[in-house]
Amino acid sequence: MKTVLMVAEKPSLAQSIAKILSRGNMASHKGLNGACSVHEYTGSFIGQSVHFKMTSVCGHVMTLDFIGKYNNWDKVDPAELFSKAPTEKKEANPKLNMVKFLKVEGRSCDYVVLWLDCDKEGENICFEVLDAVLPVMNKPRGTEKTIYRAKFSSITDTDICNAMNHLGEPNRNEALSVDARQELDLRIGCAFTRFQTKYFQGKYGNLDSSLISFGPCQTPTLGFCVERHDKIQSFKPEAYWVLQAKVNYEKEGSLTLEWDRVRVFDREIAQLFLNITKTAKEAKVESVSKKEKAKQRPLALNTVEMLRVASSALGMGPQHTMQIAERLYTQGYISYPRTETTHYPENFDLKGSLRQQANNLYWAETVKALLSEGINRPRKGHDAGDHPPITPMRSATEAELGGDGWRLYEYITRHFIATVSADCKYLQTTIAFSIGPERFTCVGKTVISPGFTEIMPWQSIPPEENLPNCERGDIFPISEVKLLEKQTNPPDYLTEAELITLMEKHGIGTDASIPVHINNVCQRNYVTVESGRRLKPTNLGIVLVHGYYKIDAELVLPTIRSAVEKQLNLIAQGKANYHQVLEHTLDIFKRKFHYFVDSIAGMDELMEVSFSPLAATGKPLSRCGKCHRFMKYIQAKPSRLHCSHCDETYSLPQNGTIKLYKELRCPLDDFELVLWSSGSRGKSYPLCPYCTNHPPFRDMKKGMGCNECTHPTCQHSLSMLGIGQCVECENGVLVLDPTSGPKWKMACNKCNVVVHFFENAHKVRVSAETCESCDAALVHVDFNKAKSPLPGDETQHSGCVFCDPVFQDLVELKHAAMRHPMHRGGQGKRQGRGRGKGRRPGGRPNPRKPKDKMAALAAYFV
Repeated sequence: MKTVLMVAEKPSLAQSIAKILSRGNMASHKGLNGACSVHEYTGSFIGQSVHFKMTSVCGHVMTLDFIGKYNNWDKVDPAELFSKAPTEKKEANPKLNMVKFLKVEGRSCDYVVLWLDCDKEGENICFEVLDAVLPVMNKPRGTEKTIYRAKFSSITDTDICNAMNHLGEPNRNEALSVDARQELDLRIGCAFTRFQTKYFQGKYGNLDSSLISFGPCQTPTLGFCVERHDKIQSFKPEAYWVLQAKVNYEKEGSLTLEWDRVRVFDREIAQLFLNITKTAKEAKVESVSKKEKAKQRPLALNTVEMLRVASSALGMGPQHTMQIAERLYTQGYISYPRTETTHYPENFDLKGSLRQQANNLYWAETVKALLSEGINRPRKGHDAGDHPPITPMRSATEAELGGDGWRLYEYITRHFIATVSADCKYLQTTIAFSIGPERFTCVGKTVISPGFTEIMPWQSIPPEENLPNCERGDIFPISEVKLLEKQTNPPDYLTEAELITLMEKHGIGTDASIPVHINNVCQRNYVTVESGRRLKPTNLGIVLVHGYYKIDAELVLPTIRSAVEKQLNLIAQGKANYHQVLEHTLDIFKRKFHYFVDSIAGMDELMEVSFSPLAATGKPLSRCGKCHRFMKYIQAKPSRLHCSHCDETYSLPQNGTIKLYKELRCPLDDFELVLWSSGSRGKSYPLCPYCTNHPPFRDMKKGMGCNECTHPTCQHSLSMLGIGQCVECENGVLVLDPTSGPKWKMACNKCNVVVHFFENAHKVRVSAETCESCDAALVHVDFNKAKSPLPGDETQHSGCVFCDPVFQDLVELKHAAMRHPMHRGGQGKRQGRGRGKGRRPGGRPNPRKPKDKMAALAAYFV
C-alpha cells in the first residue's frame, strides 16, 4: 500500500483537517520533535487505497540569515551586506528539529499533499517542506505526479473535502516573491540598522532603544506618524466667527438654524452680518424639501477593514487582532483571515453560512427574518483573486470564545449578516429660512427602514430634533441671533486605523505584514500608543525621520517601497525575473546607503539637540581597569558602562538590574566586577565588564559572565563555583550564587533553571572534592545552631546536592521550563567538574549528570 504524506501549517490545523478527511477514524501520536503530532488513517487517493499520514510544521521551516562571520557587527562593514555577504537558509527554530522530523515522516512516502496556508507565505513554506521530504521519498515512476497542493479558505467539511477533490500544484513564482522580500529586507535592514545603531549608541546615552532599526516598510510606517506630528506642531490656530439663529414653533418648540455661509474669518464682517440679521424679527420659510435616502450596507470584510475596526472600535492592536483571528480560523470559527477581497464569489453559499447563525442567541431573530424574507445580494466589491472575504463558518457563544476572541468573532459575524441585509433607508427633510438677506438651513432625518443597522446598531442614524410641519412662506418668530467665536483646531495624532488606511493606500506592506510593521515601530520606542489607540512619535522616532528627510527623503517616503512591492507582485505573477529585481533593488539601496553614511553628520546635528552625549549620561558605578576612574552606568536601553576618560563603552546583559559587586576586581584586567540580577526569584551572577566584551579564553563567547568563565583559579569563576550539570539543558552547569544567602541558590548558566537550597545556612561553599556517584562537586554547608535542619544538632555537613540523603529535603528546583528526559544512566562516568581529575584544557568544567538520583530530582521537582 502506498503512503501519502500531508503537511499543514500548524498542529491544530493538521488535526482538524485529518479529523474531517478520516471522518474521525484516525490514530494519532506525537512526532519526534514533541511539538507536531502525526495522524494516520487509510483512505482512497487518485483511485487507489493508500495510507495517509497527516502532520504539520509550525510556520516557516527555514529562515534566511547571513553565514556565521557576517553576523559579527564588530568585524564586518555593513556595506558588505548588500552583495558580498553570502546568505543561507537556517532552521527557523532549531529546537524543533523540523527538518529532521519531516525527513523521518517523509521517508518512503509516495505522494505529498501540501495543506499550507493559501497565501504567498504559505507557498514559500510549501517549497521548504519539499526541500526536506523529496530526497527521502520514493522516486516516482516515469512521469507520475507526486506533489499536490490543496487550496482552501476555511476549515469546514465542505471546503476541506472540496480541496482534497481538486488538488493543484504549489506556485513557485509566489514562493520566489517571498524569497526576494526576505533577502531585500535582510540585506537592506541589517546594513542600515547596524550602521546607525553603532554610530548613535556610541555617541548618545539616553536614546532608550536597544536597537536603532531601519526597515524598508517599517521606516515609511514611522514616517506617516511623524508627518502627522509635524502638522500638529506647525499648526497655527485661526479665529473665525459663526452666525447662529434660533426660532420658536408651537408652544415650547425651538429650532437651531445653521448659517449657509458657514463661517467668516473677519470679525468686522461677521459683526456686520449680525447687525443686519438682528434687525429682522421673523424667519421666513423659503423652501421645504423631503428626500428619501439610503445608507449602504457594508462591503464584505477583508483583512485591512477588520484591523481598522478592531483598533478603532474594539481597542485591539493590529498584531493582537491577527493572532486572535488566526486562532479563530484554525479552530474553524471563521474563514481565512488574510484576504484583500471584498466580493463574494458567485458560488459562495451565503444562505448556508447564514443558516448556521439562525439559533445563535445574539442575532437569531434578525437571521431568521432574513432567511424567511430573502437575503439581499451583497454589494459588488473588489475581487483580488486570493481568498473569499472573512466570514463566520460556524456558530459560537461568548462562553466558548471569551474575551477578545468573542468580541472579534461577534464583529465578524455581525458584519457578515449586515452584508446580506437591506440598506438603511431614511427621509431627510431640509427647511431653508431667510432672516433678512441671510439664508439659514435646518436638516432632520427620520428612519424609514433600519435595514442593516439593526445588526450593526453603532451605524444607525442618530435621532435628531423633530422638524415642524411647514410650507413655503410660513413665518417663525426669532428667539435668538448670536455670533460665536471659534478657533480652527490642529489634526490629532494618527490612530492605528488611519495608519492602516495610509499603508494600504501607499502599498506599504501586505495585509499580513501591516500589523508587524506597526508593532515594530512601537517596540523600537519610536512611537507610543496613547488613549484612543493614537500613535504619538517619541523624540527618537521624530529625529530619525527628520534625519532621513534631511539626507535622503526616499528612505522614509512610501514611494520607493511601493515600487518595490509592485516588482515583488510581478515576480509572484511570473512577469518579472527574481534575480533581476533583487539585483536592481539592492543596487539602488547600496548607493543610498553609501550616501547616507557620507551624510550622517546631517542626522547627527539633529541628534545633538535632543539627546545627551555618553559622557554626560548615567551615574558613576564601577572603576575602569585601565584608568581606575569611575565608569558611568547608563540605564537607558541598551544598558551599558562608559568610561569617559578612556572613551570606551562596555555592553552589559539586558533586562535586569546592575549594581557594584562588593568592590571586587577581576584578576585578569583589574576592572571592578558588577552584579547582574533578574530579580529576587530569578538568577544573578557577577561579571567583569571588560571580559564580557573581550572574552579572555577561546571557549568563552561575548556576553558571558563569571558563571561561564573558565579561569582556573578566580574565586568568581565557573571552575570554582560550578556544582553539577543542569538537570534540564544539555550544556548548562548549575553554579552557586555566592550573593544569594541566606536564601541560597544555584542557577544554570545557560537556561532558566534555579535550584533553591539550604535556606538560613550561615555559609555555603563549593568543595574541590567530587561525588563518587555523579561527579558533581561536593558542597560544604554551615548552619546557625538555632536554625540547623541537620540531624543531631549538627551545624556542618559536606555532601552531594543530588545524592546525599541528608540534603535531599533541602533542595528545591524552580523556574524549570520543561520536564527533562529520563536520565542517561549507565553510560559510564564523565570527566570531573573541572578541578582535580579529568579537567579539560582551559579548566572548563564538565560535570556529569548523576544516574538515578539526578533523574529522580528532575522528575520530583519539575
